[in-house]
Amino acid sequence: MADQHRADCLGAAGNPVVQTPHMDSLAQEGVLFTNAYSSTPSCTPARSALLTGMSPWGHGMLGYGQVAEKYPVELPQLLRDAGYYTAGIGKMHWSPQRARHGFHQTLLDESGREESRDFRSDYRSWFWSEAPLADPDATGLDWNGYEAAPFKLAENLHPTSWIGETAVKFLQDYERPEPFFLKVSFERPHSPYDPPARWFDHYAGKLPAASTGDWDEKYKPRSSNRRDIWHGDLGDAAVHSARQGYYGSVSFVDEQIGRILAALESRGGLENTLVMYLSDHGDMLGDHNLWRKTYPYEGSSKVPLIIRWPSQVGRGIKLTNPVELRDVLPTLADAAQAPVPKQVEGASLLSLIRNPRARWRQWIDLEHDLTYGPDNHWSALTDGRVKYIFNAFDGHEEFFDLRADPEEKRNLAMTASEINLWRGRLISHLSVRGAPWVVNGKLGLRPKSILYSPNYPRS
Repeated sequence: MADQHRADCLGAAGNPVVQTPHMDSLAQEGVLFTNAYSSTPSCTPARSALLTGMSPWGHGMLGYGQVAEKYPVELPQLLRDAGYYTAGIGKMHWSPQRARHGFHQTLLDESGREESRDFRSDYRSWFWSEAPLADPDATGLDWNGYEAAPFKLAENLHPTSWIGETAVKFLQDYERPEPFFLKVSFERPHSPYDPPARWFDHYAGKLPAASTGDWDEKYKPRSSNRRDIWHGDLGDAAVHSARQGYYGSVSFVDEQIGRILAALESRGGLENTLVMYLSDHGDMLGDHNLWRKTYPYEGSSKVPLIIRWPSQVGRGIKLTNPVELRDVLPTLADAAQAPVPKQVEGASLLSLIRNPRARWRQWIDLEHDLTYGPDNHWSALTDGRVKYIFNAFDGHEEFFDLRADPEEKRNLAMTASEINLWRGRLISHLSVRGAPWVVNGKLGLRPKSILYSPNYPRS
């Protein structure tokens, strides 16, 4: 798993510039889901979906808040109960930070987050044992900023390298009798965009320019003078620099994945292990004058999702069904032959791999509570071919034909004949919540934040 990896920054997805040979190999030997989404595209609600197999309303996080300390169903505990040794390496982004959620063991890299006096990440403890006089933040970039620069320290001190090396050592040393479930969760390509110099320099040439459309003029002014802006037209040079650091970070993660897969193969486990690659959400990277995530647009909400199943079924194919992070828990439970609790709302992706014509959902729901500014508050639906967006602040609508316009440049809300169908679907989807989501049979405005649903565990 990587943090903030947008779906189109992948060779197997058709990107001719980015170097991702190991992810591409997984796709060539497995299945690439070309319409995979993060229903609530920011770090913590996405991780709740992965943890619980639930929709945003089901697990309770409608925007960026705290992952609950305990859920009725949790993926690591479910696999632990099925007889697996469960371990997590890297970024979990849970609260409290040492929560296990069923993992036997976690080794954490939590960036600069220290949410209690007694917490220090395992990466930082290791870092200071290796370089006691060095600063892990020496590159000087913001955790949510758009600036990019090469990592200033020795490459082996980079958190991406530490996560990869720790995962390799886990695989080399694993001798327990139980099968294992290993979650390897990279901090990057989430900002800071700070790959080693060799990867930063690799992308000094031509990179895709930012997309603009007929609807994004309002986002041209800078949202603030801070380094972690959420909108603003910063010019081509700033976009290129951000993408240079981002693409380099993606390739550095891919390199570590290659090392992990090699370690798995060297112990004879590659053909006895289901390997999944995914991200929690994407990154706008200046598209439509937007930065970071939390938006319904493809750069933010669409993610890579690849499954390499040790089976002759599903080799080198692409599936277009709308899938989501809630599908991860039932997929892994299916692979482990573990029972899936009734309250889980996702479905096993292995059912589609076994039979691509199997019955599946027609569309997936997306939403995000108010973030950054009052007008970034929305609900949406997509089937991967079209997308309908309702802005909860003022009621304006957007409708995109993703087949003809994958970069979402033309808002067809005023002309698309299908919009009534999709608006009705969203009303039906939200009607179980009542007001203010649906009022008198129509979509209601929500000018105020509603961060948690009644299903969020409070204790």
